[in-house]
Amino acid sequence: MDRIATCIRLAAADNNLEIPSYAAASNIIGLGLKECINELFPSVAQPDADRFAASYSAHFRRQDQNPCAFFPGVLETLKDLRAGGYILAVATGKSRAGLDRVLAATGLVDFFDGSRCADETLSKPHPLMLEELLSQFGVKANDAIMVGDTEFDLAMAKSARMPAIGVTYGAHELDRLLRHDPIACLDSLSDIYLYL
Repeated sequence: MDRIATCIRLAAADNNLEIPSYAAASNIIGLGLKECINELFPSVAQPDADRFAASYSAHFRRQDQNPCAFFPGVLETLKDLRAGGYILAVATGKSRAGLDRVLAATGLVDFFDGSRCADETLSKPHPLMLEELLSQFGVKANDAIMVGDTEFDLAMAKSARMPAIGVTYGAHELDRLLRHDPIACLDSLSDIYLYL
């Protein structure tokens, strides 16, 4: 989360755009880069938006050379779910290149069964990412669970009519998650077994 907000602020400075507050930069975490730009700089011309995107990506790649650590218990829970035969997929605001870089750096390239990125389909909170993943695996929305740490994740799930669980240790505060009627909000991903 810190990296994203920091890189947004650095890219704004590089491009002589008004530097958003740290809170404003953190607020849009979860959206695709195009949607972030539209939210933070609504009147920016397309060439300036393209320069900002290139600058942001360069800053993020430099900072992302050392991957962020997993939150406590997350990797173990994911491994247990995979061993239990659950289909695991990623729906992310990252680009395909960004997600592939993270999966390679964390040794999880072959771990997930599927993924959708913001530069391949419509960004959150539109439900298309989830709808495409459901279609890919022949799973009904009410037989899946979306786990997310932003209100954009939970809004996407709600639009897809998919049950959602919020996690409280990520980007958005609990009150923002609760607005989207998740079936639960967890302080630890390992508590997900109560809802499977």
